[in-house]
Amino acid sequence: MHKGLTTGQISRITGVTVRALRYYDRIGLLKPSHFEGDTRLYNEEDIARLQKLSVLKFIGLSLEEMSTVMEIGSGSDLRSALQLQKQLIRQKIHHMESVVQAIDASMDYMEQQEQAADWEELARIIHMLRTERDWGRQYQNAARLQARTRLYDEFSTNPQGWHSWFFEYMLEATQELRSSSTRPLRVLDIGCGDAALWVRNRERIPPRMEISLADASPGMLEAARSALGAAAGKFQFRQADVMAMPFADNEFQIVIANHMLYHVEQLTPAFAEISRVLSPRGSFFASTMSSRHLREMEELAREFDPALRVLDDTLEQFNLDNGAELLQPWFPAARVERYPDSLVVTETGPLISYMTSTPMNAGKVLKGETLEQFMAFVERKMADQGSLVIAKDMGVFTCRKL
Repeated sequence: MHKGLTTGQISRITGVTVRALRYYDRIGLLKPSHFEGDTRLYNEEDIARLQKLSVLKFIGLSLEEMSTVMEIGSGSDLRSALQLQKQLIRQKIHHMESVVQAIDASMDYMEQQEQAADWEELARIIHMLRTERDWGRQYQNAARLQARTRLYDEFSTNPQGWHSWFFEYMLEATQELRSSSTRPLRVLDIGCGDAALWVRNRERIPPRMEISLADASPGMLEAARSALGAAAGKFQFRQADVMAMPFADNEFQIVIANHMLYHVEQLTPAFAEISRVLSPRGSFFASTMSSRHLREMEELAREFDPALRVLDDTLEQFNLDNGAELLQPWFPAARVERYPDSLVVTETGPLISYMTSTPMNAGKVLKGETLEQFMAFVERKMADQGSLVIAKDMGVFTCRKL
């Protein structure tokens, strides 16, 4: 009885090399359904899976991303991957056009000056080319951020999402400041990420606001620009490190650090810089979580494997428990407002996407057979309990510069 096609036959039909097929087999991405002795035999389901892998490879996904999309099988994961790849390709096109312009300008300059070479200009071109290599890694950060946002969007119990709640709270807290000013208020969102705060509240932005979105990652800034679409023209985009910001003293009446300070290596120069660019009587909003945030998710991971880690240890640097004390030297009257919410998770895919998106070891451990075992473990938990209830403990410190 014919059980399938050999590796060579599959290679001739699909155009995928024998070497690639054997590598997919070795890493568990595509294993043949049957063997006859040492001969690998692929059935129709194997061929369909290979076609999917070929599509994902064509659009530029890494092997790790391909594995995640195939194993979890979530349409939202595929849509997110496609969207991010589209953004990345557009940015690469824009970047390479800039490189071509720089080369043309350098050649024109050399012809006009009758010089053999303008090494300073050539060095700038090389720097641009090196920067281009970093876009993929920076967009990976955006992809991870969006994976976490999806879990919150789909399973949070508070009908008013975090971004809406935080934006509304910020507007209420600055009502007096906004009503007493005759000039537009200048707002800085430092560490803006993919600009979700502004994307989700774009219709509610007061007309008299001049908003600067700043992030250390050029890739994040491009993700923000793309997400804002036609509204991007209302914003200024600046690459900036919170510990050494390229802004003038007292330049902003409102500064926002939304879930980012726990990533900062040194908080002392960061707070000093925020205080420097914030005008007198200006407001600073710093959101974060407590050590209780998503604890059940970490416990679930460790129940499966005591060595598995999900939650980022950096949260210990700045959280709802220690934030007021850390802010005190610059903002003595900082007060905290908590956002009431929790997660009731009823689907495995978005939960595991979140868990593997963090910088801890879950993304490296949960692959192949281990990922399948963990998915089955989580599904049993959900079947037994009906859902997985996970606590969220988020909030914002409100500070006023005296």
